[in-house]
Amino acid sequence: MSSYVDTQAIDAKRAIPADDGTDSLAALTGQDRTCIEVYRLVIMQPRWGVSAIAQELDVGASEVRAALSKLADLSMLGPADEADDVVAVHPEVGLAAYIHRREVEIRAQQMELASMRAVTADLAAIFAAQRTRHSNAGLERLEGVSSVRTRLSELSRQATSELLAFMPGGAHSREALEASRPLDETSLAAGVTLRTIYLDSVRNDRATTEYARWLSELGGEIRTAPSLPLRMLIADRSVALLPIDPEDTKAGAVVVHAPGVLLALVSLFDMVWDRASPLGVQRANAADDPTPQEVTLLKLLAQGQTDEVASRKLGLSLRTTRRLMANITAKLGARSRFEAAVLATREGWL
Repeated sequence: MSSYVDTQAIDAKRAIPADDGTDSLAALTGQDRTCIEVYRLVIMQPRWGVSAIAQELDVGASEVRAALSKLADLSMLGPADEADDVVAVHPEVGLAAYIHRREVEIRAQQMELASMRAVTADLAAIFAAQRTRHSNAGLERLEGVSSVRTRLSELSRQATSELLAFMPGGAHSREALEASRPLDETSLAAGVTLRTIYLDSVRNDRATTEYARWLSELGGEIRTAPSLPLRMLIADRSVALLPIDPEDTKAGAVVVHAPGVLLALVSLFDMVWDRASPLGVQRANAADDPTPQEVTLLKLLAQGQTDEVASRKLGLSLRTTRRLMANITAKLGARSRFEAAVLATREGWL
C-alpha cells in the first residue's frame, strides 16, 4: 500500500481545511504525507490509538507505527501519562533541534562551496598565467600531443557559431571517426556550423564516406581537395589552432588569437573551400583531362618534392602515388617525368 493518501478525502471526512501549513511542514521535515496526517490526528484526536488512526487514514497499522517512530525521532511526539500513548509536541519546540541541525549543515555546505570557488579562482589565475607565459603577440604555444588534443576538445566544445577545419593526412581510422561523432552531434545540435575539408584520397575510404553521409544528414558539410597546406581548426572565426611544424604533429601547436592572422586563415579556408568538391559528388573529367589530384601531384614534383613527400601531402600510399604518375605520363604520351612536365606545361596543366 502506498504511504501517500488521498488528502482531499481525509479533509472532507474530518472537515479540516486543506490549507493549514501541512505542505510547508512536509517540505521542512522531508517526511511523507502519512507522517503529517498522523501528526495532525495525534493533535486532534489525542485519545486515538494506532488502530483508529490507521482506519481513519486507510493505511496499515505498520505504516502508522513507522510514522509515529519518525515523528518521535524528530521530537514532535512526547510520552503521555499512559505508557502506550503519545502526545503531540508543539512543532516550534519539537523541530527546533532539527532546524538547528539543518542550519549547521547548510552553513557548512555554503562554506565548502565558498572554499571551492576560492580554489577555482586561484587555479584559474595560475592557468591563465601559464598560458600567458607561453603566449606571445596573440599566440599560445602548446607542448605535447595530449595538450593539443585537450585544447582541440576545448575549442570544439566552446564554439557557439562555427567550426572550420583542414584535415590532411589521408583517411582516418574508423575508431577515430566514431570517437568524434558525439562531439560533432552536440555541436550541430547547438546550432554550430561544421565545415571540414579532407584530402581527395578519402573518397575511396568507406569509413570516411559513411561518416560524411552521417554528418551531412545532421547538417554538417564535408568537401575534399587534392592537397591541404596544413592541419587547422578555426572556432567562431576568433581563435585557431595550428601545428608548430606541419610535417611533425608531435612538435606541438599554437593557438592564434590575433585578429589579423585569423582574418588571413579564414580567407585561406574560404578559398580552399570554394575550390573543393563536396564528398559524395563525383567530379566530371574528360578521359584525357587531368584530375585535380593529378595536377597537384605534378605541381609537387615540379617543386622538387620527392615521391615520399608528395604521397604524404596527398594522403596516398607511395605505390598509389607512383601509379598516379604513370597515369599522367600515359595521358600526355610522355616517356619520362621530365617530358611529362614539359608536355603538362604546354597543355596548360601547370
